Amino acid sequence: MQKKFKAGIIGGAGYTGGEAIRLLLHHPDVELAFVHSRSNAGNPLHAVHGDLLGETALAFSANIDENVDVLFLCLGHGESRKFLESTPIPAHIHIIDLSQDFRLGENVDFVYGLPEYNREAIRKAKHVANPGCFATAIQLGLLPLAKAGLLKEVHSTGITGSTGAGQSLQSTTHFTWRANNISTYKVLTHQHLKEIRRTLQALQPAYSGALNLVPVRGDYPRGIWITSYLECALTPEEAYKLYADYYNGHPFTHVSDRQIDLKQVVNTNKCLIQLEKVDDRLVIHSIEDNLLKGASGQAVQNMNLVLGLDETAGLKLKSIVF
Repeated sequence: MQKKFKAGIIGGAGYTGGEAIRLLLHHPDVELAFVHSRSNAGNPLHAVHGDLLGETALAFSANIDENVDVLFLCLGHGESRKFLESTPIPAHIHIIDLSQDFRLGENVDFVYGLPEYNREAIRKAKHVANPGCFATAIQLGLLPLAKAGLLKEVHSTGITGSTGAGQSLQSTTHFTWRANNISTYKVLTHQHLKEIRRTLQALQPAYSGALNLVPVRGDYPRGIWITSYLECALTPEEAYKLYADYYNGHPFTHVSDRQIDLKQVVNTNKCLIQLEKVDDRLVIHSIEDNLLKGASGQAVQNMNLVLGLDETAGLKLKSIVF
C-alpha cells in the first residue's frame, strides 16, 4: 500500500482552514499531521469547527511539524508573506497559499493555481498561489473566449455568500444585517480584477478591454453566482462547442445545456457554466462554492496535482440540493 503523504495547515481556525481540515481528514492519500493556530493551541479542533466532533481527536497545535510534504497557508491577506518571512520552511515542503499574497507573480516559486488554465505548470510547481473565489468563477467563465482571442469589454455581476467575508464578525456579516438584505461593495475596484486580467492577457495578449465587476453581498452563507456578458459574434451552438471543447478533460468544470442553480455546486468542488445568446451579446453564468472550488477545494485539487495524485482525490463531493 502506498505510504500516505503528510499535510499541515497554518491558520486552521477560519472558514478556509476548517474546509481544508474536513477535506484532508477524508483524503485517501493524505494524512493531516497538524493544524496550527496560536489563539486556539491545545483546544480540540471541534471546539472551533463543531462539525468535526466525532471526526477527529486532533487538537490545534502551537508548533509546526516539519515532517510534512505539503503546507496549506490559510491566513489572511498579507499574513502569508509575513509568515514565510519570519518562519523558515524546509525546502522539501510544498506550500499552497490561499491568500492573495503571491497571485500576481511576485514570487517565481509560486505558480498560479487555476488548474483549468495552468494544470501542467501546477504539476511541476514547488509552491502554488491559490486563486481568489471571485477570480476563479469569473475566469472559468471567460477562459475559452480568451483562448480563442474573442474577449472584448466584459461586464460581470457577482453575488457571494457571507462566508466569503471570513469568520471574524463584521457589521456586514451579522445575521440581523445580512438576512433579508442585499448590498454592493468594491464596485469596479475589487482586488481580484488584477489576477483575472493577468490570466486573460496570458491567453489573449492583445486584450486591453475593461473588466467591470459589481460584487454583491447575498443573503445566504456560501456560493458565488457570476453573470458576465460581452459582445460576441458566435452562434449559441458555436459558443457551447467552444466551451465544451475547452473544458473536456477537466473534471470539475462542466458546461450545462439547461438552466443552472447555485444549489448544484454548494458543498462541491465544481464550477458549472451556462451560456445564453441575447442579440449580439454572449451571457455567461458561472457558479461555484466559494469555500471549495473558490478556496479550499481548489487548494486540495492543486495539492493532488503537485503530489502526482489523482486530481479528483478527496473531492468527489455531492451537492446539497435540498
